[in-house]
Amino acid sequence: MQHLWSRLKQSYIFHSFIHDKVAIISSIILIILLLAGLLAPYIAPYNPYNTANIDIMDAETPPMWMEGGSAKFILGTDDQGRDMLSTMLYGMRVSLLIGLGAVMVQALLGITIGLIAGYFGGKLDNLLMRLADVQLSFSTLMVAIFMSAIFQTFFGIKQYEEMAIPFLIIVIGLAEWPQYARTVRASVLAEKKKEYVEAAKVIGFNAGKIMWKHILPNTLSPVLVISTIQVANAIMSEAALSFLGLGMPVTKPSLGSLINAGFEYIFSGSWWITIFPGILLVVLILVINLLGDWLRDVLNPKLYKG
Repeated sequence: MQHLWSRLKQSYIFHSFIHDKVAIISSIILIILLLAGLLAPYIAPYNPYNTANIDIMDAETPPMWMEGGSAKFILGTDDQGRDMLSTMLYGMRVSLLIGLGAVMVQALLGITIGLIAGYFGGKLDNLLMRLADVQLSFSTLMVAIFMSAIFQTFFGIKQYEEMAIPFLIIVIGLAEWPQYARTVRASVLAEKKKEYVEAAKVIGFNAGKIMWKHILPNTLSPVLVISTIQVANAIMSEAALSFLGLGMPVTKPSLGSLINAGFEYIFSGSWWITIFPGILLVVLILVINLLGDWLRDVLNPKLYKG
């Protein structure tokens, strides 16, 4: 462990990180937000899923520093009387879960297809890349509308509300996999011509072992960069779908559904119902994108200065 820590301290990535204030600040904020989301059941003042904690008479209570505010609700309450701070923590937890889960689906599907297409080439490569092109012609919103309509027709709205999180993970994952497939394929096309691949073939390794154990580790740099950016994109996609009423139901708030729930009240005086979740979403997306930009610059060999 000490040897690994010593090597890490001498690495270019660590050196770049400790000399980049934006990366450090972004990392600290992201860690705080991740911990706040993961520990929401323990640190949130109230459980927004527990109806015993909700009183409709508390609806649209302003933040505690405003006239009419209450110390019980630091950031006020929404139109249902739920504590805004608690719903935001739980909502961020849902948004992060969907974002990370969707990226795992994207990565698994895209990396597999990219490896196969790049390694075998020929007609199989053409077929898989044309499938990727077709998929890119459909937006996440279109895929969500289509799959949501089918799901609700067969299983009903109640079942959809119970399965909303895995449903959105699959929808966003299926909609965005071509980003991984194209990037991995390009890397594989370059890697498979190198001597270590030829040596593995001579030794007698099968194609699966060569792709996953030898070529894939050498394509991880662009995959890491894409993953960082795609987490932010997946969270934004979920927020957009929830805002349009195609994502998380009001009973299971995400940041997008919270913004949607309070949007009609923004000009009636209860601006905090939409503004506070909106600010949290912007900060979350911003720090992830800033870290993604830093990681892209560090892993770009053209920018490597030794």
